[in-house]
Amino acid sequence: MTGNGDHPFLAAVKPLVDAMGGEMLPPGEAGPDDVVLSWEGADVVAVRLPQLADSLDHILAAMERKQGKPLAELDRKAKQQVVRTLEARGAFLVRHGVETVAGALGVSRFTVYNYINYANEQRAKAREGEAGPL
Repeated sequence: MTGNGDHPFLAAVKPLVDAMGGEMLPPGEAGPDDVVLSWEGADVVAVRLPQLADSLDHILAAMERKQGKPLAELDRKAKQQVVRTLEARGAFLVRHGVETVAGALGVSRFTVYNYINYANEQRAKAREGEAGPL
């Protein structure tokens, strides 16, 4: 991006835009679906959000970077945590989300569904424990 490239607001929002897999553009290049961000009354940057399917790939790549190795190399417990995190972020609402995640984790779709079910069971048990005996 050129023009306001040194604006402090850009430095502040860049990590968020990168984490979402978005693209920063000059405000004058914003399309109807882009989000224009302003600072002190002036338009500073337009953010082009990724397509939903691209977002899942971007999230998986970010999780891989955070883990420091391919997700397929994680142990079972770590893979279950990845699935819990992805479920909380809506990854399985995306068409072919389960298949995409299964491929990244190096497991079958059936295994991903088992991880989701296990996470749901754990949450249900935790809720029952919080409610206490009747």
